Amino acid sequence: MGTEGFDDAGVYALDAERALIQTVDFFTPVVDDPYTFGAISAANSLSDVYAMGGRPITALVVSGTSPQISLETLARIFAGGQAKLREAGVPLLGGHTVKDPEVKYGLAVTGLAHPDRVITNAGARDGDVLYLTKPLGTGVITTALKEEACPPDILEGAVESMLRLNAAASEAMMETGVHACTDITGFGLAGHAHQMAHSSGLSLEFDLSSLPLLEGALEMAAEGHIPGGLNTNRSVYREWITGDPEDEPMSELLYDAQTSGGLLIAVPAQRASRLAEELQARGVLVAPVGRAVEGPPGRLVFRP
Repeated sequence: MGTEGFDDAGVYALDAERALIQTVDFFTPVVDDPYTFGAISAANSLSDVYAMGGRPITALVVSGTSPQISLETLARIFAGGQAKLREAGVPLLGGHTVKDPEVKYGLAVTGLAHPDRVITNAGARDGDVLYLTKPLGTGVITTALKEEACPPDILEGAVESMLRLNAAASEAMMETGVHACTDITGFGLAGHAHQMAHSSGLSLEFDLSSLPLLEGALEMAAEGHIPGGLNTNRSVYREWITGDPEDEPMSELLYDAQTSGGLLIAVPAQRASRLAEELQARGVLVAPVGRAVEGPPGRLVFRP
């Protein structure tokens, strides 16, 4: 089994019953508290395995350490990541650190799945309903934090979302039976949805009014707290989009680079209500946001 249809991870079939999933992700701090940063990064690193319907089984730390950062601060980062791994039931086997001018932290994660049940971003079909399991806006909110302009209550909501594992959402989709899935992270909704549409050979339509947003995300975007990754995503994916509400804050959130974002799931229409029930039973956001349709591969259409 190759890696076609996977965003950020590789899959290898060990035998008829087991497929190995391997992924790695790390980044610079998105919040001020070291412990919280470590936990958020760990949740983000685990996400690719959950998006493919797998079960993470081991992890290794990948970290850049700066001479300007105290050992106590680094220990807090590592402790936050370890706590999130314990929550996920994943043992930490070791890791590697290098000197770096800026602190970075993340995980290399190994997961397992049945070869016939691995979910890719390439399987969406015409008529599928699209569900998103976390609200958008972490990028503009954490950028506002860096610019010392984020109210505490808005930051709290974003942190809570970033800390939430995608394990329950993954369980719900595997219980239901879905066609495709991707997690929404650094390429934003536009980038990851484009990849799903392109890999699946069709177009995706979204209802702008149905997209879930973190409290304060529109306000932070309107105030100009725009992360660099957002502008990069816009430059790459804008040509694939119809209906971008240009000159409105909502436009920014289509491209906003997410940290530990939710799952975008394509489910057959006849199973959509079942997925909603499974998500709700596990306390996961239930947000139908659009549909897969016949059309130019990779095209995204956003309707008011």
